[in-house]
Amino acid sequence: MSTWVSPIRHGWVVRDLVPGPDVDEFAEPDRVIAALAQPGAANDTLLAVQHPHRTPTAREQNLDLRAALPIAHTALNHLRESHYRPVTDVVGLAWREGPQGSALGLLCLVDPAAVNPDGLTWVRHTEEVYLDVVGERAAMLSGLGCATSAAMLVPVDGGEQFTRLLCDAVGQLHQPDVELTDSRLWLAGKGELQDKLIEAACSQSLMVADGNHRVAAAALAGHGSLLALITAGPDLRIGPIHRVLVGTGLSLDDLAEKWRRIGLDVQPSEDHTPPDMPGTVVVTAKGKALRVKLPGLDIDHRQVENVLIEQALGLDPAGPKVWPLAPGRPARPDADATLFIAPIPLADVLAVHAAGERMPRKATYFTPKPRSGLVLSHIPSNP
Repeated sequence: MSTWVSPIRHGWVVRDLVPGPDVDEFAEPDRVIAALAQPGAANDTLLAVQHPHRTPTAREQNLDLRAALPIAHTALNHLRESHYRPVTDVVGLAWREGPQGSALGLLCLVDPAAVNPDGLTWVRHTEEVYLDVVGERAAMLSGLGCATSAAMLVPVDGGEQFTRLLCDAVGQLHQPDVELTDSRLWLAGKGELQDKLIEAACSQSLMVADGNHRVAAAALAGHGSLLALITAGPDLRIGPIHRVLVGTGLSLDDLAEKWRRIGLDVQPSEDHTPPDMPGTVVVTAKGKALRVKLPGLDIDHRQVENVLIEQALGLDPAGPKVWPLAPGRPARPDADATLFIAPIPLADVLAVHAAGERMPRKATYFTPKPRSGLVLSHIPSNP
């Protein structure tokens, strides 16, 4: 049997509540810093493990990530002793549901660099990544030797059959090992059931739905182990990730002028509602709004980055003046303007994947996301 998907050889499962906020909900450094400044957050949350260089102590001493690793180790050791119990040779069946969909997935380890007989990796990125973020996360993974959050991987084909298999497995396992408000976790140890689940997970390529940076970081770190949730739903949803302009000094009128100058159709609008169909971007600033018709047939996010931001404004889409904004979150208070983009249809995501290409960075927001911290996994120093 293929070994590119494997059980969690040495890990820890949460006893009751996952300590602290969901670490994956914090992308912007200033939000992480503010959260870690709360009483107890720097010592008793997974956020401190993920971002030790942003704890108050590290900031006071001006420590970079590598220098702050002892802070992460101290916090992790404390959390494992107080909130977790050890497990060996298990896979998890994790269920999460809420207003943004539902998903049952296999929690396991995956080798992100493994290739199929055609020489292609079994795990394939859907989006471009920020290289500095990848480098930071790879250093963190190598230095800590423990994965605390899982990437979400989706089977390219056969998703319904895989979900039925997981549902049958849950039926055999009966009561969950962990039960939270919106999440449940069953553990399957060594045996026929575990072998059957791993064999099914190995049978086809997997598309990265959430965690492109985690996948790239695991590959860069070179340990052959990525903590992953392999899921096909049953109710996965895709939301858009918008763009926020910061520090440009441009008003809404300035933006309209620059976009019209390159031939775009730009109209003022009383309706500030984000678009639900591709082809139009809604731009808001200081209580006013514009509707911008996109020029081509390419994916909206790529047109926004290449045409509206880079070509018309002369800004680097991956630079410090352009920030991603997940759906439902408020824009930064210092935002010059927010560009609301329509969600990308799943068919378009699959078409890009089938063509061997990638989406722009931070384009898709798959939900529900895996709950961080249900299971921690030791990452061996060598694959």
